[in-house]
Amino acid sequence: MENALREMPHVVIIGAGFGGLQAAKKLACKDVRVTVIDRTNYHLFQPLLYQVATAALSPADIAAPVRAVLSKCRNIEVMLAEVQSVDVDAKKIKTTDAEIAYDFLIVATGARHSYFGHNEWEKLAPGLKSLEDAIELRRRLLMAFEYAEKITDEAARKAAMTFVIIGGGPTGVEMAGAIAEIARYTLAKDFRHIDPSQARVILIEAEPRLLAAFPEDLSASAMKQLVALGVEVRTGTRATNLTETGLQVGDEFIPCRVKIWAAGNTASFVGKTLGVPVDRVGRVMVNDDLSIPGRPEVQVIGDLANFSHQTGQSLPGVSPVAMQQGRYAGKLVRDRLAGRRTGPFHYRDKGNLATIGRASAVADLSFVRLSGFVAWIGWLVVHLWYLIGFQNRLLVLIRWSFSFFTHGRGARLITGEEGPASR
Repeated sequence: MENALREMPHVVIIGAGFGGLQAAKKLACKDVRVTVIDRTNYHLFQPLLYQVATAALSPADIAAPVRAVLSKCRNIEVMLAEVQSVDVDAKKIKTTDAEIAYDFLIVATGARHSYFGHNEWEKLAPGLKSLEDAIELRRRLLMAFEYAEKITDEAARKAAMTFVIIGGGPTGVEMAGAIAEIARYTLAKDFRHIDPSQARVILIEAEPRLLAAFPEDLSASAMKQLVALGVEVRTGTRATNLTETGLQVGDEFIPCRVKIWAAGNTASFVGKTLGVPVDRVGRVMVNDDLSIPGRPEVQVIGDLANFSHQTGQSLPGVSPVAMQQGRYAGKLVRDRLAGRRTGPFHYRDKGNLATIGRASAVADLSFVRLSGFVAWIGWLVVHLWYLIGFQNRLLVLIRWSFSFFTHGRGARLITGEEGPASR
């Protein structure tokens, strides 16, 4: 069995996110040898990271071991390693401790948050791309209330209970709504010297409106729902001069301890090692079949790819794009090995969803626009459907039901080391 696998064409998939996992599933139990490389041993459901950061869910609720997900087919192996570079001429991938040769390569290493040239801000305002990010943000949020509880200086207490989210896309909107709910409902009766419901939550967006990818009426609805939760929304202005004690917003300096970055992304460095053109945020300029110029055996998908052949504009960095591209990439490899011709990739846009808070959301679907409770139900159903594993779906449904009826959040644990921004 082992020798037979070695003789099969070798497909290497870098990254076990939405795109990489779908590509692997498309090649599962086929006449190819597949190696999935990732620097973590789990697949992460990123759209629900903010719920880990705001103590609604535990890390294990939104993650599944990659080996377990892909264990049924013997033609797939999983390697825990960090990729350093790709040599497309030699058809080899260099990791920290090995070199792996490939016949076909699918690169799905995603993106990280971008600070637009101010990388020193990352320690002051963490983003939200990994479980480590979510756990650190949860620690900072809960520590802010603990710090406010034990000090008597009113100005310092007010700064500790001021939370600023920079970026008014889906992540920023969801974080702002969740923090406002924690303060006003979950923690309202837990403290003796402070009133958490008086916490100040500020959402800053440089564009004229929130959720720029949504229609204007849904953006307006999202803003209205946030304001109803007590969130201060400031559009058309930028955050500058981030320090441990606060940040500048226009002409005003806002004292605050907890700052959260949700304003931009930059593609994984792996794309730049391919030796092909990239755009200003590091995304690889791919052909209409997701391959890179001059290398039909190498495909780049998800947040790392700049695919503009369909509309003239790059596809958004959202999970449905990555999943559809992953399935296409896996099918393309199979078709090429079978001598079949495959047409160009075509993305089917099924719409956008964003939740604001308990029973509040907006949904821009291909056939209807929704807001409020109905949109929130749709958001719940979609996210439960795409979670990996029945156990995770059941646990998340139970936790959401508990939270809906009690305003409780069962994952309010402070873990990790305390940094300067939390003291």
